[in-house]
Amino acid sequence: MSFTLLKKEDKARRGIFETPHGTIQTPVFMNVGTQAAIKGGLSAFDLKNIGCQVELSNTYHLHLRPGDEVVKKMGGLHKFMNWDRPILTDSGGFQVFSLAGLRKITEEGVSFSSHIDGRKIFMGPEESMNIQSNLGSDIAMAFDECIENPAPRSYVEQSCERTYRWLGRCKDQLERRSQMADTVNPGQMLFGINQGGTYADLRIEHMKKIAKYDLPGYAIGGLAVGESTEEMYRIIDAVEPYMPGDKPRYLMGVGTPSNIIEGVARGVDFFDCVMPARNARHAKLFTWSGAINMKNAKYETDPSPIDPECDCPVCRRYTRAYIRHLFKADEMLAMRLAVCHNLYFYNKLTERIRDALDNGTFGEFRDKYSEKLSRRI
Repeated sequence: MSFTLLKKEDKARRGIFETPHGTIQTPVFMNVGTQAAIKGGLSAFDLKNIGCQVELSNTYHLHLRPGDEVVKKMGGLHKFMNWDRPILTDSGGFQVFSLAGLRKITEEGVSFSSHIDGRKIFMGPEESMNIQSNLGSDIAMAFDECIENPAPRSYVEQSCERTYRWLGRCKDQLERRSQMADTVNPGQMLFGINQGGTYADLRIEHMKKIAKYDLPGYAIGGLAVGESTEEMYRIIDAVEPYMPGDKPRYLMGVGTPSNIIEGVARGVDFFDCVMPARNARHAKLFTWSGAINMKNAKYETDPSPIDPECDCPVCRRYTRAYIRHLFKADEMLAMRLAVCHNLYFYNKLTERIRDALDNGTFGEFRDKYSEKLSRRI
């Protein structure tokens, strides 16, 4: 398992990352199937059909149901959801801090109540690694503390130190689990997560420290949680020079098509976001000319596809008029077709970015599309 940097254009990077379940071409957008399913009715077969390279599932949610032990008994997440390409599992840290309500943070971990049934749960670095080992993902994310932006500097400093100590425990525990005879995926890899809020100096210091662990990859976490886009870019620009150049870089939970283009321009390789599927379920669709709302009355008798420039399975077969009708009639098919289109668009976006990097034309691509794709038509 290794990352190979094929070429660069300024800070933008073109690479390949080897995993136990296949090679990932980067930059890449990971399609989010939080509970081992894409919200909107897409199957693993559909994901292959729309060009998905990596599926992302969540430790917290799968621990609650069906239970990671159940997934392990079924042969791991790949067999459970019938997906034979790479999987990344988020550690559950963000969900613990955003969904759990009352919680108590100690050096050992976090005690909290399930958002489903209120039962008491404890999760720390070892527990998160045990769950992710049972799931058998290719990439396991370290358990970290997610903080609000903005947060007092003194608390952010304490949080960064705790996250750093937790990372060492994650590394040790995953190594132990990977050596066990009944391990689902002995080749599972750990990515560390950079934290530090919007304090650039704390981000840099934390990145320097976690880089010493020499992990297979590193992520920038705790962004896109309320701060401005300019603040997010400022932090990426500050941290990037201190991220190992021979390891993949992952910007967690980001974002819009323009965010992805600008993230690539700043040296990021991996992206994920629930937004394209969530927007699709509310009839907000992405096109190569900007975003549109399929419930708009002007599409009532429009015979054209969602995007004339798109060759996804939906745009090849259905009209705007039909998809608008499905949404207005509250038909489930509306969400399925819309999610299929939006995820295809995101997968195609990163494919076109890779092609531009291969051809040395990423700068032109960025100039043409970064602002254009942020428009609402």
